[in-house]
Amino acid sequence: MDDHESPLLSKESSSSSSSSSVVASSFKWILKVLMSVIFVAWVVFLFVYPGKLGDGILTNWRAVSSHTLFGTTGSMFLIFSGPILVISVLASLYLIISGEENVFTKKKISKFPRFRLWTFPVLVDGPFGVVSAAEFLGIMIFSVFFLWAIYAYTMRDLDLLDLFHVLPEDRSMLLLEITGLRFGMIGLLCMVFLFLPISRGSILLRLVDIPFEHATKYHVWLGHITMAFFSFHGLCYVVAWTVQGRLLELLFEWKAIGIAVLPGVISLVAGLLMWVTSLQYVRKHYFELFFYTHQLYIVFVVFLALHVGDYLFSIVAGGIFLFILDRFLRFCQSRRTVDVISAKSFPCGTLELVLSKPPNMRYNALSFVFLQVRELSWLQWHPFSVSSSPLDGKHHVAVLIKVLGGWTAKLRDKLSKLYEAENPDQLLSPLSYPKITTCVEGPYGHESPYHLAYENLVLVAGGIGISPFFAILSDILQRKRDGKACLPKKVLVIWAIKNSDELSLLSSIDIPSLCPSFSQKMNLEINIYVTRQSEPLLEDGMVHKMVNPSVKPRSNGCPMSVLVGTGDNIWSGLYLVSSTIGFVLMITLLDIFYINKFNITAWWYKGLLFVVCMVASVLIFGGLVVVFWNLWGEKAGDVEPNGHDKVTTNGEELHNPSAELKGLNTEDDIQSFITTRYGTRPDFKEIFESLNEKWGSVDVGVIVCGPASLQSTVAKEIRSHSIWRSTNHPLFHFNSHSFDL
Repeated sequence: MDDHESPLLSKESSSSSSSSSVVASSFKWILKVLMSVIFVAWVVFLFVYPGKLGDGILTNWRAVSSHTLFGTTGSMFLIFSGPILVISVLASLYLIISGEENVFTKKKISKFPRFRLWTFPVLVDGPFGVVSAAEFLGIMIFSVFFLWAIYAYTMRDLDLLDLFHVLPEDRSMLLLEITGLRFGMIGLLCMVFLFLPISRGSILLRLVDIPFEHATKYHVWLGHITMAFFSFHGLCYVVAWTVQGRLLELLFEWKAIGIAVLPGVISLVAGLLMWVTSLQYVRKHYFELFFYTHQLYIVFVVFLALHVGDYLFSIVAGGIFLFILDRFLRFCQSRRTVDVISAKSFPCGTLELVLSKPPNMRYNALSFVFLQVRELSWLQWHPFSVSSSPLDGKHHVAVLIKVLGGWTAKLRDKLSKLYEAENPDQLLSPLSYPKITTCVEGPYGHESPYHLAYENLVLVAGGIGISPFFAILSDILQRKRDGKACLPKKVLVIWAIKNSDELSLLSSIDIPSLCPSFSQKMNLEINIYVTRQSEPLLEDGMVHKMVNPSVKPRSNGCPMSVLVGTGDNIWSGLYLVSSTIGFVLMITLLDIFYINKFNITAWWYKGLLFVVCMVASVLIFGGLVVVFWNLWGEKAGDVEPNGHDKVTTNGEELHNPSAELKGLNTEDDIQSFITTRYGTRPDFKEIFESLNEKWGSVDVGVIVCGPASLQSTVAKEIRSHSIWRSTNHPLFHFNSHSFDL
């Protein structure tokens, strides 16, 4: 049933609602403009900073602002880190005003060319993988900045040499040391952005609607560049000191006033270990090594502060502070053990876990969670796509897990023991009954369900990459059934699998039950390509029914915690604001009652105190908000008691099937929109040509979930094919959202 305005609403209430909407829209527009101005001004300053103009701006700024209680450190913090914190606070306010604006209309999507910049693939091969137009523009801007910074610093260094009265033979060594100093400064400027993309619940990522799993590659790019400049920084000094014959003497130097060398060496070594183990080959084949060595970021950051002191560390403090906020919130959420409602295994070896969640936890289709199973490891966290829609039920979230490595194999063995324990022939005591203790971080994902913004969707999946598409299909079908806002009218699913046993995953979604009359409301096609079998096996006709029954693990857990950055906008905003105010307050008290009073001058010590204040403000002031946030979440979750009783052991919330199912041959209806081809791979050129003939010039959204090779293949065809050039509204979303770990 379509939503209509209630006739009981008076003209006055309707007018009042319209007036408040205008006020909210105006306020949002003001916030947008303000955030844009601050961001542009901040980026322009960072861009010109290496040159004489930037140096002059900073000198004038310090002359004006350094006579305060916070001194030159406060001046540096305000101009380098202050803007990003101000934007974060304004972004929080913007999201609170926006609320749950998830209604999409043709009018909204037809006037946003920015989607093309963010999603249209420009580069599909090379070291950066698939790169959109906006990302390519960002790469160009950063490249120009690096070249400009090197040139500007070189010109300034040559002028600076004339001020030093050194012997000609020492001139080259002095230039090498100054060059190393400049490389270190460029590395710090890169590090300003380094921690922003990896804050999973970041208010900034939510503002621009870039999910964490997509933003991670920006962190990878920035990490490579940052460590390259830091490596050149250290190498220049090592070469200069080696030539001078003072390498060991200066390498272990720890000055009280000035740069402390030894902490810098420790920080650089930690950074190099993280850099080497984060390379693609190591990350793919030795994920645990990558994961554990990446925890050295704590050593890297702390000893960087000891190395440069509070004055220079304040340049990168803004992004690190936002990361600490996110990390502490993730820590609080992950301490809770989550109840596993049910677990089952498919014939292809894929596992499904249904996890309990509170009814007030919000997320969108195409979300993912980080999962820990304590019986397997207390340290390992693995990301998995959510395969259930938010409309599937208020009390559960489902994830599909493909067995690929050691961790997932151990989880499969654990479930096998559960099946044995539930065998009537097995007489097990309650204490010996297998147990699964899970902890969850998330869900994370897009701020808005962008898949609802396209009238025509093409979903391309490889293997387990079909998981998030089950959530999308379920979301669309249930919205169609309930008459909620939902644009998609034509959906094409292209699924490439190796063997036919993976067809059993289709049992994860019961399309006729979700929307019995879906064929009348939308055009759905599912094309399946079984690449390693030339013909179907005898049991393929029933493979979607060959699923092991669900089991209920022994668990003392409870629903997932609501303490997630992508959750409630008001609480996450209060958490950010209180921690920021607390940090300023602690720095103020520290300066008044300790640093200024006792004339503390050691750079490394003041850098350490600066980091301590950042962490303490989050723990104390942010922690206070977290306590009340958690209490609110538990109280709100108690509004609907016995939520677990509403969920079956199959992870399905009880509901009364529609009467429309009666008299329908659902098996024939299913086969009418599913086509299975054996011994072939999808020919995307042929597929897109066919779509061009059937759909014509329309707005099309494409989502790809699968390996890098699949992404590149689809991106090449999308970039070159006429269907995307002739479309009236060329909207394209390219997203690798499936995790195989």
